[in-house]
Amino acid sequence: MSFMQKLKNKFKQNEETEEVSEKYKEGMKKTRNSFSGRINDLIAKYRKVDEDFFEELEEVLISADVGVMTVMDLIDELKMEVKRQNIKDTKEVKDVISEKLVEIYYGDDDEKVEKLNIQENQLSVILVVGVNGVGKTTSIGKLAHQLKQQGKNVVLAAGDTFRAGAIEQLEVWGERAEVDVIKQSAGSDPAAVIFDGIKAAKSRNADVLICDTAGRLQNKVNLMNELAKVKRIIEREIPGAPHEVLLVLDATTGQNALNQAKTFSEATNVSGIVLTKLDGTAKGGIVLAIRNGLNIPVKFVGLGEQVGDLREFNAHAFVYGLFADMLEGE
Repeated sequence: MSFMQKLKNKFKQNEETEEVSEKYKEGMKKTRNSFSGRINDLIAKYRKVDEDFFEELEEVLISADVGVMTVMDLIDELKMEVKRQNIKDTKEVKDVISEKLVEIYYGDDDEKVEKLNIQENQLSVILVVGVNGVGKTTSIGKLAHQLKQQGKNVVLAAGDTFRAGAIEQLEVWGERAEVDVIKQSAGSDPAAVIFDGIKAAKSRNADVLICDTAGRLQNKVNLMNELAKVKRIIEREIPGAPHEVLLVLDATTGQNALNQAKTFSEATNVSGIVLTKLDGTAKGGIVLAIRNGLNIPVKFVGLGEQVGDLREFNAHAFVYGLFADMLEGE
């Protein structure tokens, strides 16, 4: 059985997995339309697998924002696999591409790398970072809602005290998700707000504390110092915390998101990415560029506007979303 067929079967097992595959299929329509379409054109154009075919394939992958280094690795692996399996017909290559994309995503890690690090029987602290405008506060609200649905007692700390309206926006999400929001007045010291958040979360026996932070990159040095200070406060109050540092990136900004990730990784140990607006871009390959270029797993993706559209990332479902049209034809 081909890898694509296995992928298809994997998501047709029950209602839950089918719902996941449908969500990715729908959410990745823009990327798939440009990516799958171009790969199909390529396969129609070339009857045999040769150097010209690989060169054009390279261009298709780069245009999907997979990232130059990732594309080079992928093409090398594809060439070896094509040789090993003695593949002559270009139609057979798409199966190898889908399999290698999953392999490249995981590297030496297993699928647990995508899971949120929630502690059992103690307070888990999630620090959320990212520049303004990427959907940070919205992602926090959606994540809080999700954790609440799972039966967790969640508290939010409004640590973005500088952006006008950020505290109010978080409060609105707190009401929607029915979770408490700890805040101070606008312009307060973010570290003091986070400190209050920890105290409140402990006194309320919360399972999870999610901390919002400022995201003004214009004054990079100050922002990074501030994040480092917030992190020190968390570590001091709860040894081993924060248990997750999630960086929110906007998928529609493509390679620019990669630069943001590098900047934030220098200031704080980013443990996972929340990639918003994946449904709004044709360059969904950025998922692979981030994972491969920075060795940081994508933990959540935004596949729509609704509160339930922030999804745990699943590399198999992602590749399914990329190739769904081809799979339907099989």
